[in-house]
Amino acid sequence: MKRLSLCLWCLVAGICNVISVFAGDGSTGYVNPYIGTGGHGHVFMGANVPFGLVQVGPTERKVYWDLCSGYQYRWSSLRGFAHTHLSGTGATDLGDILLLPVSDSSKYAERLTHEMEDARAGYYAVTLQNSGIRAEMTATIHAAIHRYTYPAETKNRFIRLDLDFGIDDEMKHCECQRIEDRLITGYRYSEGFADSQYVYFAARFSAPFKMERLEREKATWCLSFPEDSQPILVKVGISPVSAANALQNLDEEIADWDFDRVADEARQAWDRQLGKIQIKTNNDSIKQIFYTALYHTMVAPSVFSDRNGDYWGADGRARHAVGNTIYTTFSLWDTYRAAHPLMTLIHPERQKDIAATFLQIFREQQRLPVWHLMGNETDCMIGNPGIPVLADIVLKGFDVNREEAYEAIRQTAITDIRGMKALKQYGYIPCDLEKESVAKGLEYAMADDAVARMAERLGKRDDAAFFRRRSQSYQRYFDKELLFMRGLTSDGTFREPFDAFASKHRDDDYTEGNAWQYTWMVPHDVPGLVKLFPSEQRFVEKLDSLFIVTGGLGAGASPDISGLIGQYAHGNEPSHHIAYMYHYVGKPWKGAERLREIICTQYTNQPNGLCGNEDVGQMSAWYVLSAIGLYQVEPAGGKYLIGSPIVDESVLQVGEGRSFRIVAHHNSDTNIYVQSARLNGKRYTKSYLSFEDIVKGGTLELQMGSTPSKTWGVKKSDRP
Repeated sequence: MKRLSLCLWCLVAGICNVISVFAGDGSTGYVNPYIGTGGHGHVFMGANVPFGLVQVGPTERKVYWDLCSGYQYRWSSLRGFAHTHLSGTGATDLGDILLLPVSDSSKYAERLTHEMEDARAGYYAVTLQNSGIRAEMTATIHAAIHRYTYPAETKNRFIRLDLDFGIDDEMKHCECQRIEDRLITGYRYSEGFADSQYVYFAARFSAPFKMERLEREKATWCLSFPEDSQPILVKVGISPVSAANALQNLDEEIADWDFDRVADEARQAWDRQLGKIQIKTNNDSIKQIFYTALYHTMVAPSVFSDRNGDYWGADGRARHAVGNTIYTTFSLWDTYRAAHPLMTLIHPERQKDIAATFLQIFREQQRLPVWHLMGNETDCMIGNPGIPVLADIVLKGFDVNREEAYEAIRQTAITDIRGMKALKQYGYIPCDLEKESVAKGLEYAMADDAVARMAERLGKRDDAAFFRRRSQSYQRYFDKELLFMRGLTSDGTFREPFDAFASKHRDDDYTEGNAWQYTWMVPHDVPGLVKLFPSEQRFVEKLDSLFIVTGGLGAGASPDISGLIGQYAHGNEPSHHIAYMYHYVGKPWKGAERLREIICTQYTNQPNGLCGNEDVGQMSAWYVLSAIGLYQVEPAGGKYLIGSPIVDESVLQVGEGRSFRIVAHHNSDTNIYVQSARLNGKRYTKSYLSFEDIVKGGTLELQMGSTPSKTWGVKKSDRP
């Protein structure tokens, strides 16, 4: 690879204009909500506040994969404005409580053009192409407020309420009642990705209305307003538990009709959260990509408990949380890798509640969450991804009952589901007994390492030894002749025939990947993986090859294998740690080259600016951490590797008035290599920091240069 070509990568990505701004408060000005709405990004478009339950925005019924969030940049129609959405997922659901302002009650859809949209953090507006109605919306945690301005000549002013509509789910039953001349309440019950989902609502209107159920449609009501109603404002509160709670949420969060005040408070909420990382760079487009990425990491997890503490439990019962906020929307197979490690740095105040949510879910379903949505375990994806997230929170010293957390972790790790029974019987997962056997086995090994670390911390020696042994089961899948992780049959032989490039979506030995990508899926024990190779040099050569080699994936390959650099697939999460593995063999400079390539080619400020699904913040969290020069490879434990920051300076607010500053001196498109480092003024030779180093506050200074350093991070004592 030619190192000077890094300049070309950055130019191609369109991020080389020189505008010097220090982005602190007011960072919402850099948020571009369109990033990731095109291509396969699947991100949410609309108005919300950080971690809010309500995500209100334009919505179309799912008709193909790229419409998972209900919005796709190349799509020009909408069915209305729904109050719940997923962001960046490969699964579809939500889209509940749909409103559409119309001038003809028979119209159930509208057209939009991007020229007539206004999208920014906490606010969304569009002038509907057919009717000319201007629709604006903003949000609080549990509520939204809409402002509909009809053209002056419009005589008929209607709002359609559609409770049948959902994004690829099925409404089973619903209810809508007029309580007063300006108030309705009701609920929608649906089955979809979330098997059993209630969304209760209360809606207040700024003008009195007449309400008629449209019998020709399954569950739609038409509200008609006096001709002099201008504009019409609608306030909608939602709850997973009851209409009464939805009304309480609404009235406590939006007590008046001041739309502009609510929108301004939403902007301020985003400013406060985005201000937790301040960056300095001479590149305005980098700031746009960075702050949009940071914004995307705060769409979820979402608050799930009402203002009075009620929430819907995983056991199908209304429950009450005392002293904790309960969250939902945990795409953990994705987010354990970077999104949650980022949260532990800049959102320490939320970790107690995240842990409490996990423990409450454990009490209700007898195991930790896998992919939890609206009180439902979807069991989407593989492994036990809730284990490393909870273990990481505990190991980093947050306020959690450690014994209770450990019991939840240990019990989850031995529950006989999802291939675990085969792992117990054989010591690995045979490929002739389980699909995705290699991927499942590697994910379980990673989770077992987190259990072992917890057991060691708590002095549980027998458990620590047991789970430490089981965390080494990844070695069983490694073919020392071909140097690949391969499917192993129940008689102990590798599956034949073998094609390292081939992928068959969810129907082979891997999960949304192939042997080239899964050979590196040992983030918990990279030194142990290195030892499986004939030498460190062979490990490095194989790792180099990953980013160069090309081959056909096959007709049945997963669409998630995207963002390819050779066979490295940045568009899917199992690849996200791989470029940092060079640190473990004393070659962080090689990692720097690849990291800059990924940053500059896989992220842009365009609608298709994400190379794969956003996956509830993971794709963006990788960028945020890598852009400032940090990344946690080992899922539980708190080592943050020092990469190659693309920004010149960053300041992280790490809680209780403390900040951690990272300065990259002489940083540029060619000066990508760390030459030396100083931590709080003292020479620092290690290629990683501990979580404690960061959160106690201080300054890391990196001297950057255009040639690899032969000393920094090279010695074994300086490696992670």
